[in-house]
Amino acid sequence: MQSSKGRRKVGSTTAGAGIDSAEKLDELLISSAICNGEDLGPFVRKTFGTGKPETLLHHLKFFARSKESEIEEVCKAHYQDFIHAVDDLKSLLSDVESLKSALSDSNSKLQSVAAPLLSSLDSLVEAQTVSKNVDLAIGAVTHCVRVMELVSRANQHLQSGNFYMALKCVDSIESDFMEKTPSSTLKRMLENRIPAIRSYVERKVNKEFGDWLVEIRVVSRNLGQLAIGEASAARQREEELRIKQRQAEEQSRLSLRDCVYALNEEEDDEFGSGHEGSDGGSSGGGLLGFDLTPLYRAYHIHQTLSLGDTFKQYYYNNRDLQLTSDFQIAGFFIVEDRVLRTGGGLISKLEVETLWDTAVTKMCAVLEDQFSRMQTANHLLLIKDYVSLLGVSLRRYGYAVDSLLEVLSKHRDKYHELLLSDCRKQITEALSADKFEQMLMKKEYEYSMNVLSFQLQTSEIVPAFPFIAPFSTTVPDCCRIVRSFIEDSVSFMSHGGQLDFYDVVKKYLDRLLGEVLDEALLKLISTSVHGVSQAMQVAANMAVFERACDFFFRHAAHLSGVPLRMAERGRRHFPLTKSQNTAEDTLSGMLKKKIDGFMTLLENVNWTSDDIPQGGNEYMNEVLIYLETLVSTAQQILPAKVLKRVLRDVLAHISEKIVGTLCGDLVKRLSMAAIKGLDVDIQLLDSFTENLTPLLTDKEAREMKKAFVEIRQMINLLLSSHPENFVNPVIRERSYNALDYRKVATVSEKFRDPSDSIFGTFGTRGSRQNPKNKSLDALIKRLKDVS
Repeated sequence: MQSSKGRRKVGSTTAGAGIDSAEKLDELLISSAICNGEDLGPFVRKTFGTGKPETLLHHLKFFARSKESEIEEVCKAHYQDFIHAVDDLKSLLSDVESLKSALSDSNSKLQSVAAPLLSSLDSLVEAQTVSKNVDLAIGAVTHCVRVMELVSRANQHLQSGNFYMALKCVDSIESDFMEKTPSSTLKRMLENRIPAIRSYVERKVNKEFGDWLVEIRVVSRNLGQLAIGEASAARQREEELRIKQRQAEEQSRLSLRDCVYALNEEEDDEFGSGHEGSDGGSSGGGLLGFDLTPLYRAYHIHQTLSLGDTFKQYYYNNRDLQLTSDFQIAGFFIVEDRVLRTGGGLISKLEVETLWDTAVTKMCAVLEDQFSRMQTANHLLLIKDYVSLLGVSLRRYGYAVDSLLEVLSKHRDKYHELLLSDCRKQITEALSADKFEQMLMKKEYEYSMNVLSFQLQTSEIVPAFPFIAPFSTTVPDCCRIVRSFIEDSVSFMSHGGQLDFYDVVKKYLDRLLGEVLDEALLKLISTSVHGVSQAMQVAANMAVFERACDFFFRHAAHLSGVPLRMAERGRRHFPLTKSQNTAEDTLSGMLKKKIDGFMTLLENVNWTSDDIPQGGNEYMNEVLIYLETLVSTAQQILPAKVLKRVLRDVLAHISEKIVGTLCGDLVKRLSMAAIKGLDVDIQLLDSFTENLTPLLTDKEAREMKKAFVEIRQMINLLLSSHPENFVNPVIRERSYNALDYRKVATVSEKFRDPSDSIFGTFGTRGSRQNPKNKSLDALIKRLKDVS
């Protein structure tokens, strides 16, 4: 404790000079802060923080004493200026007194001079008042005269029926003159007569508007008929243009160079654009000439009467009633379109759309009801055509007809079902009237109507007449029915809002051909075909139908506006395949029955004879005579491919019949001569096949011989030196692949040499056996082991 006190004393002694300099610094800082207007708070806090406020007070007092001298100098300077200013004011006092006396003298002189002028001014004011009253009287008289002139002019306009000008005169009187009219009598007269005049004008205009409403009903009916007729004429022109285009395409397809070119002149009419002009009164003598002047006049007058909104509602209500009662759609909405565009707001677009929606809803309901009751395709098509024409007519004016077209599309299936039913009846009648005779055409127009119109010709060369066609009358009759079906289907599908409808037409065309025509032909074949000639004619007809079906699909694509290459790309198989196969099978079956009649002569063949028939057996000669006669007749009717299929089937049947006879109970034993006789018979069949060279190519002739390959291989096996080779798989596959081992075993057993039998061995014991017989015995043994 003593040492620390000693250190403090030393510090205070040595820092005496430092404390004085610190006080001077604080004094300068406080002076500077006061001069600069700074905050003295930090100094105050510091002073009280150290516990020595006397120092701060000392500094503030010192600063105040230092500023007293400055204050005294400033006060002395301003005191001298104030003294000088007081002296200057005292010097001006005498001048002000002299000015006051001068002003008093001037006022006295002015009063003496202005007294006469004031009396003259009073007289002037009195004269001006009198003049003003006279002017007011003249103005009142002039006002009354102008009012009477307007009244007279209004009466003249009322008498001449110029109601608008009469109302303008009345409005002018009411707005410009009536409040200013000085005559109370005249004013009361105007107040009583103006409402009466307006009421009179309103009654007259309403009567004219009522007459127009009655007249526009008749105009709408005629206008609708005219619009539908024009749309129909435009559609007819389009159809004619399409026909010309088809003819040009046909000429191009046939490479005809002599073509005729013509300009297509299109008539510009008011229906084409749907905008007939901007004249609010009438159409100016065009196709849509109807007068709207009474309507617009009534609307204008009601606007003048400030009843425009009332008249709008009145007009809308009356037109709504007319639409509901008359239901004249086309003409009604053509008129409304004109009123919308030229009526100056008489009816709004929303109101027209509301009327249209009402009409469309009612039309759709009526169409749904009528379509559900219809049982005739023609009636449905007529209504569809009319509705589509209505849609075309009103679409030009911007009305949405999609709902109507959707109703038509919804009944597309029903229409086609009815159309299929009608075609089924027509096809049945056409087939029942068929006499199964080739069609005779005496004139070129008959050829064009029955052959060229359906592209049934096989050559571009026109034949000589009379011409006998390979088909019967049922072919062109059915073609006409199918073509009519296609055209009716396209007519229903076109002009209905759907652009790509070929697939729909094709679907129903497939049904017509695959269900209706095919089933009718199958029924005809099963019930009415009783002879070879009839079956041959039906088979020939089927071949022609195959070409006709190609035409049907091309025709449908053409009418639908689809390129032929796309239609060919989507083609399927021949839709009449069932009836075609049935017709050929029926023909083959009847021919087989005929052949079976000749094959009964196989019973007369001596199968154990040792003599070889040089010219073949009797049955084969009869069969060949019949086949040659058949071919010569069939070549004139049947196409080559059909005749080939039928002949192949018949030849295969002959082969099966011979093999069946050899394997049957009729033949107990076979001799070598009998087998060689069969070989002669088969050679005759080969010759017959080879003689068909104009009909068959060499390749086709070889294919035709495969029809009797079974009997040929059987004969070759029996005539071979080593029949045992049949059991060799390689040789069998190469030379005997058509033979059945059971049939071979049966025939080989019958062909065995009787000397090799059990009872024949006694006479030949010890002699050498024939190698062929030995091979045959081995074959029989091997086949028995297999079985």
